[in-house]
Amino acid sequence: MTAAQADLARARQDFAELPPVPRLECPEVADGAAIWRIARDSKTLDLNSSYSYLLWCRDFAGTSLVARGADGEPVGFITGYVRPERPGTLVVWQVAVDETHRGRGLAAALLEGLTSRVAAERGVTALETTITPGNTASERLFTSYAERHGAGVTREVLFDAALFPDGGHDPEVLYRIGPLGD
Repeated sequence: MTAAQADLARARQDFAELPPVPRLECPEVADGAAIWRIARDSKTLDLNSSYSYLLWCRDFAGTSLVARGADGEPVGFITGYVRPERPGTLVVWQVAVDETHRGRGLAAALLEGLTSRVAAERGVTALETTITPGNTASERLFTSYAERHGAGVTREVLFDAALFPDGGHDPEVLYRIGPLGD
C-alpha cells in the first residue's frame, strides 16, 4: 500500500467515525426550552425570557430552524423573521450552537438552510442581522455568507449603547447583506 492509499484509507475511517450531521427542521413549541438553554449557555447572546422562545417557536417557526442531534434534541438554532416593511428582507435574530457541536460548520449550515428555504418560499433577496462589536464569530459567519453568495455587506449602528435602559450593553451594528445570489 502506498502512502497515498494509506492516507485515503485513514481518511475514510475518520469520516466513517464522524457523528451524523444534525437534521435541520422548523422548531416546534416543545423546542422552546432547549433553544432558551442553548442561548443562555452561549454566553454571547442576549438572553430573552423562556416565554419569548416558546412564542418564537409558535409564531415564527416558518422563518427559524433547529438542528437536531442524534437523539432528536436541538443542538443549535437560528431564529428570524421577514420584515413587514421590507418583505424581501429576512432578519436573523439569533444563531447559537450547543458547545458540544461547535466548530463543525453547524451555524453556517443553519444560516444557509434558513435563507435558501425562506428565499424559495417568500422571495427574500436580502438579509439583515445585528452584531455587537467584538463578536468575531458572528462577524465571520455573516461576512463569509455574503462572500459565498456574491453579496455586498453594509454596516451601520442600528441601536446605540445609550438606547439600552439597563446600561452596559454594547451598540448593535446592523449588517445588511444583499442582493443575495446563489
